[in-house]
Amino acid sequence: MDRIDLFRIFARVVECSSFTRAADTLGLPRSSVSAAVQDLEGRVGARLLHRTTRKVAPTQDGAAFYEKCLSLIADVEETENLFRQTDARPSGRLRIDVPGRIGRLIIAPALPEFLDLYPGIDIDLGVTDRAVSLIEDSVDCVLRVGPLADSSLIARSIGELTLINVASPDYLKRRGIPRTPDDLPDHAAVNYASPSSGRVEDWEWIEDGVLRSSPMHARVTVNSAEASIACCLAGLGLIQIPAYDVRHYLDAGELVEVMPDHRAEPMALTLLYPHRQHLSRRLQVFADWLDKLMKRDVLS
Repeated sequence: MDRIDLFRIFARVVECSSFTRAADTLGLPRSSVSAAVQDLEGRVGARLLHRTTRKVAPTQDGAAFYEKCLSLIADVEETENLFRQTDARPSGRLRIDVPGRIGRLIIAPALPEFLDLYPGIDIDLGVTDRAVSLIEDSVDCVLRVGPLADSSLIARSIGELTLINVASPDYLKRRGIPRTPDDLPDHAAVNYASPSSGRVEDWEWIEDGVLRSSPMHARVTVNSAEASIACCLAGLGLIQIPAYDVRHYLDAGELVEVMPDHRAEPMALTLLYPHRQHLSRRLQVFADWLDKLMKRDVLS
């Protein structure tokens, strides 16, 4: 096994925090992964990993060596691509994971366009609102909404999702139209509870450049965007929702935007991928296509 293969194996073990998971993602026997790391430690003359029965973590030397490995792997991949034809068509399989409604409403309907542009690329499309692990789940990239917690991943900003306040005409006829946040105590919301934590989100708005929030009275609490929209359409209360999510209902007059001058803070839309993948041409062309698609159909 050559040196760069040892570097790749070591980097994957660090990213997975496990010999077994690293072996699974690499398609190698666990014994081969363990032997490769031992070989590498012998070559560099330092202990690179702390090994326990539950977890593997880099030592201080290992953490520094990991960063060097990433740089060397990137240099090798760039060198290998140096003399390839620049017009060669990207090919291979991409595994991506995207939020539920963006996947169903935006990406899936547009995929024929991408596949026609790049006939050599096949897509495994994961559509879920859970936070997948790129390394452990062997995913090439994920699209995430909101704040990021994955500092070890490469982040490409796609833009920001505009959040708007909406209600059904029936609700507004019964309860009146809220004009400012001062009117909110006289209204009801369809509250949203995080599926992961169960925490109920407060109503939010920007006022004089400051983010403000307030709990809302609600007789119904949901844990999905689909349920939130359905309850709003049924006249059960106000909701805050990404504008693209309800554009059809707004155009049809089934929902109405209220308090347009008191919207919540926009939500960041970010594409994440591991460092080891940043030179993949199929990932680059997909990221560029997704960026244009989001700006055209979601962020406009």
